[in-house]
Amino acid sequence: MEICGTHTVSLLRSGVKSLLGDVLRLISGPGCPVCVTSQGYIDAACELAARQEVTICTYGDMVRVPGSHGSLEQLKARGADVMVIYCPRDAVHYAAARSDRKVVFLAIGFETTAPATAAAIIEAERMGLENFHVLTAHKLVIPAVSALLSGGDVAIDGLLCPGHVSTVIGADAYRPVVDKWKMPCVIAGFEPLNMLVGIAELVEQAVTGRADVANVYGVAVSPAGNRVAQGLLSRVFAPAPAVWRAIGTIDDSGLELRPQYARFDARAELDVQIGPDHEPPGCMCGQVIQGKVAPSACSLFATACTPVKPVGPCMVSSEGTCAAWYKYGSSITKAQVGPQ
Repeated sequence: MEICGTHTVSLLRSGVKSLLGDVLRLISGPGCPVCVTSQGYIDAACELAARQEVTICTYGDMVRVPGSHGSLEQLKARGADVMVIYCPRDAVHYAAARSDRKVVFLAIGFETTAPATAAAIIEAERMGLENFHVLTAHKLVIPAVSALLSGGDVAIDGLLCPGHVSTVIGADAYRPVVDKWKMPCVIAGFEPLNMLVGIAELVEQAVTGRADVANVYGVAVSPAGNRVAQGLLSRVFAPAPAVWRAIGTIDDSGLELRPQYARFDARAELDVQIGPDHEPPGCMCGQVIQGKVAPSACSLFATACTPVKPVGPCMVSSEGTCAAWYKYGSSITKAQVGPQ
């Protein structure tokens, strides 16, 4: 299983997946930040966007994810103030320039993006801003992988671990996964050759009955990871239970603001409720992100659900499995099509 959405896209786009035939199967896991964000969070973001005094700042993929009553993109078309940004600091600076607006940053993503959110909150505190808030939905990779393996629903022989996240958490972070489940873990980058080296290492471990952490992306990933980024996370956030789309609540798999930064929490300060998670009718995104089915198993795939008119987030995000299959499906061999 490749955990990272960028791996999924790179494997399909490069044709690596098609080279493997029916000898080795790669399945996608919960590695797309937008895809694992609960429907309740999307609805809460849309509810905030509908408020006249609120400006929503978000990464681009989020604007097209359908909520129960439309998307942020549709709300923007009706007059809502929704801004696509590339860095959380952009939201901080906008809040500083517009004291008449309540600026809410949609804080999603794994350990890759969470340190930037932490840095933005620290900057907002330094500037004394009272109109900057975050709606937090950051997720942690290791607890999710542990929950997936504990469930036993998907037969996995090895994990291709995310390069981006691993630059922050370090290669040693996967040691508990190896020790507890005897699961081979290999960290790889995103170029075809590096991914193939990682896959070869996984196959060798599986064939020889060995389980270890291997890092073939040493140019970017160290054993200990990025201590500065880790320090930002521990300063601003604390681990907390988090709801994952269709998976449910996983203990200590999310990040909540520590008490000293609570005034930046949009949920409390702006009185917004994140409701229960639910799937759009007929959508199988929840099963896709758990590796239980391939996108082609969904009756909506490439018919009612396309990148132009998506039903679920897996068809929206640039890292979504369904979007990758739709765009690069010609590189998938016949043996790899259908339920896993």
